[in-house]
Amino acid sequence: MLIIGIAGGTGSGKTTVVHQIMNELPETEVGIISQDSYYKETHNLSYDERTKINFDHPRAIDFELLVHHLKELKAGNVIEQPVYSFVTHNRTDDTVVTHPRKVMIVEGILIFTNPEIRELFDIKVFVHADSDERLIRRLKRDIAERGRDMEEVLNRYQTTLKPMHEQFIEPTKAYADIIIPNDKYNTVAIDVVRAVINQRIEK
Repeated sequence: MLIIGIAGGTGSGKTTVVHQIMNELPETEVGIISQDSYYKETHNLSYDERTKINFDHPRAIDFELLVHHLKELKAGNVIEQPVYSFVTHNRTDDTVVTHPRKVMIVEGILIFTNPEIRELFDIKVFVHADSDERLIRRLKRDIAERGRDMEEVLNRYQTTLKPMHEQFIEPTKAYADIIIPNDKYNTVAIDVVRAVINQRIEK
């Protein structure tokens, strides 16, 4: 099994890159795991307490479970990925049954901050985007998909997202095997990643 990690700041376009890579690959051969599914469950906290959690800090992620799940998949076992709700800021009772594939793509802003998970990646890709571009994308997404208002998103960006990005995410670019500048014309890096995957699938 080939495990690919795709990291980058919030709104950098990781999901777009994942889709571009997957577009020309057989669906049955590739699986996706999102770091966002692995935020720690916080049933012991009230909703107001959960809204104050710093979701951009590595300690918000259940890396232990993510490592365990990746090792299980690598061993050929089926896992049950947790499902996280950004509306309630907590895990739901649902899970997603995930089968091992020849290629597993793991995407998330903090996945390169954990040494144990970094060790499991065969290829590490970092998607780089300008900070203004990332803020605009985050604004659009959080308002449209997560029911936030503009003031809330901007406040969170200034107090949490930006400092966390500078402290934890940007430095992990040093671990990347491939850095993809996220613009519409950058097909070369995507093609390189896709070629490596195809080579592995055909073995």
